[in-house]
Amino acid sequence: MYANQHIEQMDRESMQEMQLGLLQKQLRWAEEKSFFYQQSFAKAGVKAAEVKSLEDLRRFPFLHSNELHQIDSLDILTLPISSILRFTHMQQMAGELLRLYTNGDIAHNVEMMTRCLVGAGITNTSVVALQGDLSDSRLLDVQYALEMIGATVVPMGVDYRQWLRLMELVSMDTIVTTPQLIMQLVIQLQAQGKNIIDFPLTQIICMTPTGIQNPMQRHIQDRTRARVFNLYSSAELGTAGMLFQCEARSGQHIQEDYFYPEIIAFNSDMPVTDPHQMGELVVTSLQAEAMPLIRYRTGQAVSMIEETCSCGRTLRRVTTPFSFG
Repeated sequence: MYANQHIEQMDRESMQEMQLGLLQKQLRWAEEKSFFYQQSFAKAGVKAAEVKSLEDLRRFPFLHSNELHQIDSLDILTLPISSILRFTHMQQMAGELLRLYTNGDIAHNVEMMTRCLVGAGITNTSVVALQGDLSDSRLLDVQYALEMIGATVVPMGVDYRQWLRLMELVSMDTIVTTPQLIMQLVIQLQAQGKNIIDFPLTQIICMTPTGIQNPMQRHIQDRTRARVFNLYSSAELGTAGMLFQCEARSGQHIQEDYFYPEIIAFNSDMPVTDPHQMGELVVTSLQAEAMPLIRYRTGQAVSMIEETCSCGRTLRRVTTPFSFG
């Protein structure tokens, strides 16, 4: 089942042709509109107009996570504040982070999230609970995507008493949560003499902010007896929809019309070209309006899978060390 079959099953040549056009437009936009990228590109001696192939992106400078926490977010911004539809402020271990979104950015995030949810088997008959604070823009995107699909949405909030009451009132089959919150729910139910496996919960979608791999996945599966799908929800990316697991759960598909991926050798600037060799995932946004990310180093260790997935999607996949099926 696909949310956008045209994109999700696009042949490689057509995808690369589309990516090049989007990349050229994104780089021009960043160069013309963002003070940060004007300075960054000039210092590196590169220009958007010089990009004639996807490989030409390698001449552009990397963007590191610590830079995003050190520079003023408004220096990256490409538009006046009057064009911004949503502000999200997040406190991270590395410091505070401000993400800004246009109407177009939100629409793109919801489109990506819709694909993620459909890939996990969500339909208009699903009853899906959202566990967490809806002031988090990424969780809002999940709610909007669920409503686009036509699923029943149950916002649970962050109060465990509300969780317990809603578990009794609503027969939810899916929970969108974080590894920490779902385990808190398991413990709170246990404290009430109840077991989560006695509820009609069949799958859990975990938003993991610190890494692509969910180190608690096997434990969550054992405690809940539900299938676990993971969403990489890095605050710096401003979305939880860049990667998604399909029903095959053989790696995570890349939303290639929204992010262009590179694999870079560890502690190096050199690209990894050997199939299945591990390296650091570097991504460039292709359709961001307010705050583009050009060659952002995620710090995530992955290898690339080029082959078509058994689910039929041609979107490339990344896999991490010790990935769980």
